[in-house]
Amino acid sequence: MNFEYEYHKTIIFKKISLFTHSLLNSPASFTPRPELIEVIFRAISEQIDITQTGTVNVAFLSDEEIQELNKTHRGIDKTTDVLSFHYFEDFTGLEDSEIAGEIIMSEAKILSQAEEYENTSEAEFAKLLIHSTLHLLGYDHEDDEEYKEMHTEEQKIEKILLEKMGVRIQ
Repeated sequence: MNFEYEYHKTIIFKKISLFTHSLLNSPASFTPRPELIEVIFRAISEQIDITQTGTVNVAFLSDEEIQELNKTHRGIDKTTDVLSFHYFEDFTGLEDSEIAGEIIMSEAKILSQAEEYENTSEAEFAKLLIHSTLHLLGYDHEDDEEYKEMHTEEQKIEKILLEKMGVRIQ
């Protein structure tokens, strides 16, 4: 996937048990803490008992850019809070340098949803990162059964996040 946006800075986080993660740019309104991201991905890895390799890129785009991606890839001509793109069905055995997937977030949606749900911007970012990573790993919410399974996993990870980082997600 070729995105047309400027790379403000690249931060490579240390290798963790799920993927190597690369934050391609930082939102202007808050800075995602590397230790928060690490706790989230460790919790996901432990909760769903998988070992994955490769890099997941995380980027923040404008609502207009996300709307265009949503229209192009999902046929939905409106903005959304987060999009996940996985490039392999099985991530096992990928080199750290291989891009396993990308998570594209809307900074504007993070801020508006944080206010709507009475979360901090960090908590809303964490909520979307958990949700989108589960999508990368094959979870979905197209029907009631899938929704229940995905939501249960999200709640387990959110509980770990509260215990380890003090981040409460509403």
